[in-house]
Amino acid sequence: MKLFIKNLQKTYPNGVQALKGVNLTIETGMFGLLGPNGAGKSSLMRTIATLQEADAGSIFLDDLDVLKDKAEVRKILGYLPQEFGVYPKISSELMLDHIAQLKGILDTKERKQTVAALLDRVNLYNDRKKHLGTFSGGMKQRFGIAQALLANPKLIIVDEPTAGLDPAERNRFYNLLSELGENTIVILSTHIVEDVRTLCSDFAIICKGEVLRNGNPDEAVRELNGYIYSTMIEKSDIAEYKEKYQVISAQMKSGKLGIRIFSETHPGAGFISAEPILEDIYFHQIASKMDVITL
Repeated sequence: MKLFIKNLQKTYPNGVQALKGVNLTIETGMFGLLGPNGAGKSSLMRTIATLQEADAGSIFLDDLDVLKDKAEVRKILGYLPQEFGVYPKISSELMLDHIAQLKGILDTKERKQTVAALLDRVNLYNDRKKHLGTFSGGMKQRFGIAQALLANPKLIIVDEPTAGLDPAERNRFYNLLSELGENTIVILSTHIVEDVRTLCSDFAIICKGEVLRNGNPDEAVRELNGYIYSTMIEKSDIAEYKEKYQVISAQMKSGKLGIRIFSETHPGAGFISAEPILEDIYFHQIASKMDVITL
């Protein structure tokens, strides 16, 4: 199964051009979507999820026209937005049963078995009688993925799914997504760049509505071998270094500023060669679009 996105464009009434001719082909597996706030990630995912119209372009899931056959798409779509509401005084079991009915699972016995199996899969079966309002952030996210998995979707979209989760919950959540990606297209939008390299076989970087990079994360990182250098400087010297070098990231450490630069030749004394990471690709790609140096 493949998702084909061609020349997708979207401009909002306030004049913001959120998508500027986006072209992507996404295959079965985990696909990472990276970009700064306002890059167009949510606009792209909302359009794929049939929640908003596009101005131009096309999206096909194999032969299914996503932009025209919205009702059919929703039957095979699982969507977990960054923020989703729950009814606080309803149990997870009852809420999932209700959503299952909306998804078209009308047989009572089948629905009961499906709900129980999904709650068990996301480790919430023992909490099935508890009100959703008592759930922790991690439990709510696990409930969110359970509802996204109803009716065995062929396409799953998750937007910043681990925001606010502790490391153990995050790891558990990603293990579940990785398992799903073996037979399903899973589009993962996240601000944790290295998670994309760990989890995803393909990724794209989007900034100001344009796709800047698309491909395999490991291959992208290998392209920077021998071009990344690092050093420690005084914070007050950052402007001088930005004038002389292509500084792609900066971070405070022990009162000093650690910077990473891109250079085709050794930049000189004080710098050491650094092992490239996916964050280097990310910052290097969007440097031409915006000031990405963060302290």
